[in-house]
Amino acid sequence: MLTARGQVVDRVLGLKLGADDYLTKPFAMMELLARIEALLRRSAVSQPALRRSGDVYRFGSVCVDTRRTVVTRDDETVDMSAREFKLLRYLIEHSGATLSRDQLLNEVWGYNSMTTTRTVDVHISSLRQKVEEDPRHPKSIVTVHGFGYKFVG
Repeated sequence: MLTARGQVVDRVLGLKLGADDYLTKPFAMMELLARIEALLRRSAVSQPALRRSGDVYRFGSVCVDTRRTVVTRDDETVDMSAREFKLLRYLIEHSGATLSRDQLLNEVWGYNSMTTTRTVDVHISSLRQKVEEDPRHPKSIVTVHGFGYKFVG
């Protein structure tokens, strides 16, 4: 955020409202560029980049070939059930969107669920074990508490 408002309360409010950084006028161009570079460094490290080449998606050390229905991690084939593959593909194809459990049940399993079920949670946990570097602290398949799941790539 670049603004003329420089009081502590203004800076705190700006950051609480979602600003990644706060710089007041007048400012030095070198400082602005250094802050932008720092922000870019942090964002590059915090999110695995999802790259797509035709039917192949890559994130971190994982490669998902949707045409051949093959997943590899560190160049080793990952054993995956058909449902796990469909779930992973759906998450990737909707990268960045928060998907509810009901939406995943409807789209991946093909049925509406009026009851509570842990099916999605169990499959998400299994996927994390197979594709996350640290399944206890997932960086690609993340939980959005109170809403569902999101693929961050």
